[in-house]
Amino acid sequence: MSDATAPTERYRQGLATRRTVLGDRHVDRAQSTTTDFDQPFQELITEAAWGNVWSRPTWTKRERSMVTIALLAALGHDEEVAMHVRATANTGASREDIGEALLHVAIYAGVPAANRAIKIAKQVFEQMDAGQAV
Repeated sequence: MSDATAPTERYRQGLATRRTVLGDRHVDRAQSTTTDFDQPFQELITEAAWGNVWSRPTWTKRERSMVTIALLAALGHDEEVAMHVRATANTGASREDIGEALLHVAIYAGVPAANRAIKIAKQVFEQMDAGQAV
């Protein structure tokens, strides 16, 4: 954390959830490149996104994966779509689940957004099948 105080429980839970979903390699890489400039941002997403939202017990990690991929696809956040498609190896969302989520994107956010996300997902699946992405 940016100050001398100990991390909050919400931060610790968020970091654990972030590691569970994205994997240790991804989180370690993000932490190793963190600077004074982006440390507050890393703390924010770890505590808020991962500690407050992803750690809630109401939905499973699988359900959160599908919703997150659909939202990111609808918003055109390609790098984040790829990251969360890779994360399905840890969340239990299947390729069929992702396909269903992207069908919803096509209807509710537009065919071009879904088309782009499908292309990204296919590339990630190829990498995963080749053992290149986890």
